[in-house]
Amino acid sequence: MSLYEYDVVNSTNRVLWDLLAQGHREGTTVIAARQDAGRGQWGRFWQSEPGGLYLSVALEPQCPVAEGGQLMLCTTWGIAAVLRHYGVPVQIKWFNDLVIGRQKLGGILIETRMAQGQISQAVVGVGINWENSVPETGITLKSVVTQRNIPSITRLEEVGAIALNGILAGYSYWKIHGIDPILPAYQSLLTRIGTPIQIHQSSGQVLGVTANGHLRVMELDQAGNAVTELQFKPGDIQLGYR
Repeated sequence: MSLYEYDVVNSTNRVLWDLLAQGHREGTTVIAARQDAGRGQWGRFWQSEPGGLYLSVALEPQCPVAEGGQLMLCTTWGIAAVLRHYGVPVQIKWFNDLVIGRQKLGGILIETRMAQGQISQAVVGVGINWENSVPETGITLKSVVTQRNIPSITRLEEVGAIALNGILAGYSYWKIHGIDPILPAYQSLLTRIGTPIQIHQSSGQVLGVTANGHLRVMELDQAGNAVTELQFKPGDIQLGYR
């Protein structure tokens, strides 16, 4: 496994794609102290100031395109599971955010390349707030480990190791066992389950996610009675932080 470290890049995902084009393979990892063109889900700008973790790792899943959503489930769950092992009370906010309470700790962005109906390459990018400045809806991991007196996480390099180990552990488990045993573990960490949300012109209640990462919502009538189950692809609706 090759590791490339940079002071500043436009995007760790973009740098990693360039390395893959040069012949690098699965496990190649890029870490940067700062990104000046970081991206989040749906191409949104990702604030990437010094003091945060910005890491991307290459995978070669060779899975059907229809199973692409499972990559997000297994890698997000993997990172969250390792953080929780260290005592960090992180949860998952659908579809790709790591949160503590209702504040964002980090996010995951996965980009893929296809060949003959298979996902041949994937780049998993993760950003985690360590001691960088964050908005009101954000939280830093350093503040959490200080408050909770977690002595095993003291440096940004350790956060990087946790994120990388989590991605690879979740991915490896998925490759061996499939999504079925991961799904209940993922859903046990999912925020908003059982809570009401607004969906277009009606209201609903979050039930969980499907095996491909679609959000399951029970539509409710004005009296609060169940009407029908709806499923939303990532990007169809947004779950806020407040």
